[in-house]
Amino acid sequence: MADLQDDLHPAAEAGRADEPYPQEAVVVGPETYEPVSDPDDTPLTRARAVLAAHPVADGYSGLAGALRRLPWYDLDVGENAVDTDVPRLRKGQVGALFWALHLPEVQDGDRAVGATLEQLDLAKTVVAAHDEGLRPARTAGEVADARNCGRVAVLFGPAGAAALGDSLSVLRSLHLLGLRVLTLTGTSWAGAAGLTRFGEEVVREMNRVGLVADLSGASAPTIRRALALSKAPVLFTRSAARTLRPHPANLPDDLLGEVGEAKGLCLVPLTAEQAGPSVRDVADHLDHIRTLAGPECVGLSGTYDTGSAHPQELHDTSCYPRLIAELLRRGWEESDVALLTWGNVQRVLRGADFTAHAAQQRRPPSTATIADLDR
Repeated sequence: MADLQDDLHPAAEAGRADEPYPQEAVVVGPETYEPVSDPDDTPLTRARAVLAAHPVADGYSGLAGALRRLPWYDLDVGENAVDTDVPRLRKGQVGALFWALHLPEVQDGDRAVGATLEQLDLAKTVVAAHDEGLRPARTAGEVADARNCGRVAVLFGPAGAAALGDSLSVLRSLHLLGLRVLTLTGTSWAGAAGLTRFGEEVVREMNRVGLVADLSGASAPTIRRALALSKAPVLFTRSAARTLRPHPANLPDDLLGEVGEAKGLCLVPLTAEQAGPSVRDVADHLDHIRTLAGPECVGLSGTYDTGSAHPQELHDTSCYPRLIAELLRRGWEESDVALLTWGNVQRVLRGADFTAHAAQQRRPPSTATIADLDR
């Protein structure tokens, strides 16, 4: 059995290399914030200028699942049957997108593993078929490379924890196949009471291979234990502020403070149910979370193509400049907007890769099983 007392110390964020950004790329910009020109001095013009340098990294898209229901589609030309296609991604100045592999119905065991593999295979096939607009990515560097080539980077995940089939070998295999984010809910080892011993070993192994933990919808005990245990930053792919909107997936103020202390990242969903019916309501959540957790711990999650209703003026992926314009009207510094749209997701991806590199020097792949640890 692998040593369960992993003594890996938290590592500092990997340094940022200076990378060239060709002028002809569709969406380009430096990793560090630099002020942008604002010839017209209007919030929408300024928003587009900021997004040209620091595009949106959208933390949750249901497009892969939505496409399963369509007999035919062309995302390069445009597809009215969904909220997301390449023209609208370009218009919304989206540079990266996480494609959710969550299953439409509750499944477990081998069925969940197989269904998740099918979702992943479909997602890869769609990206490969639209390579003029989309490019698969796993790391922060690959995300930046895709952007510099004028493509939208697609990262695969989150997937549900049931996809592991309670096996760390399956976890490693899914990571090798391209999975980047795993949601820690819906299993016996990540439930209302928190993480079991096997659940803790799952988090350690995720750190070792570079899988990012998604804690949206997790119980408070699971969240607190994962925040304490994980050496890499964690995500909340669909969580707003519960003080403003009492949705069960939204986070209360005390947990938002703890997320900030742990340098996690809360991605606010653009859904009417969780954030409210207007673009101003979404901005209220972003204001609130930035105040409590800090500007480096808040991001955006479109949650388009999930069947959810969206706030007014934010009906599809082309609408991000309207939200950024609202934040600029409220006095957000452009440097904070750059973190919100792009920098914070890049930090999490870099942190996961840096932690994995360090962990792999200290511990071998875990051979622990749920039968060993959760008797």
